[in-house]
Amino acid sequence: MKAPDAVIAGFAPALVHWQRRDGRHGLPWQGTRDPYRVWLSEIMLQQTQVSTVLGYYQRFLQRFPDVQALATASEDEVMSLWSGLGYYSRARNLHRCARAVVSEHGGRFPSTSLQLATLPGIGDSTAAAIAAFCHGERVSIADGNVRRVLSRLLAFEGDLSQTRAQKDLWQLAQSLLPERPSADDMVAYTQGLMDLGAGVCTLRRPACDGCPVAGLCEARRAGTTDRFPVKTRRIARRHESWWLLVLRKSVAGQPAVWLERRPPRGIWAGLHCVPVAGDEAQALALAGPFAAKSRHLPALAHALTHRELRLHPVLVDLGPGAAELARAEGWWVPTAQLGDVGLPAPVRSLLMQLPG
Repeated sequence: MKAPDAVIAGFAPALVHWQRRDGRHGLPWQGTRDPYRVWLSEIMLQQTQVSTVLGYYQRFLQRFPDVQALATASEDEVMSLWSGLGYYSRARNLHRCARAVVSEHGGRFPSTSLQLATLPGIGDSTAAAIAAFCHGERVSIADGNVRRVLSRLLAFEGDLSQTRAQKDLWQLAQSLLPERPSADDMVAYTQGLMDLGAGVCTLRRPACDGCPVAGLCEARRAGTTDRFPVKTRRIARRHESWWLLVLRKSVAGQPAVWLERRPPRGIWAGLHCVPVAGDEAQALALAGPFAAKSRHLPALAHALTHRELRLHPVLVDLGPGAAELARAEGWWVPTAQLGDVGLPAPVRSLLMQLPG
């Protein structure tokens, strides 16, 4: 498939003009050519809304102002600041990438998208965004929002659940890039694609009347915007119930809770957490001789990308005899210090609001 000549000629100029006039401006990661700041924002914005990212981005920069500071931090420091953003593998890869930039590239991010894509956690689209924003490279991003925009623009019938179709659409995206762009043109074009997908060509109810390229859009002309993107393989959402054993006692005169490290793979991988059980009986068995002191707290709902969790907290207050509590690996953490620990967002919220 080849993009129509009219689309090739008209798409980039219209998008660049619209972005400069009506696109998003003034976000804290805009107006910079610093790869570290652009990279950090791009990783945080993956499947996360701008409004959520704003606070996290500023806090990260305050604690880790450059890639060297991030590389030398401990994983616990990184995870504690990331807590609540979700998709925690991003934080682990962020840390790995910072260390790779320092150890393998002398603390300087590579300048091309091909080189950037070799770093941990940087996919092709993120690499393209960094290269375009920071170095004016003529390369297209291709995240989920952009695929939706282009699949509607071109009435692209390929199944985007298939790798082959994703590659085909990316090749079409390359053909739509501005001809002989300046670095500023590439910034406006790349940001324009992001703005169009985030605020105009949305998944449901696209605002076609306000779209700067509506006159070029094949799906709009045919009245079939709801058909695109084509994606036949859907991952079914699973529903699971987890029991959270909250063990609490006084340590050095301060209330503390027992935390353990989650496994390196799976949900909340690598984070600290209270012990997790598959049912109530298992949770009480973990409490051992202290199970008789258990209190059931209100259940919590927590939605993940492809899973719905129902969390059932069981609070057990331990007396002086709890000093011999036998758990494989873990430690007592004073509740006043929970802000310094990488915790899953619902567990952090639960522990900060425990009843007396």
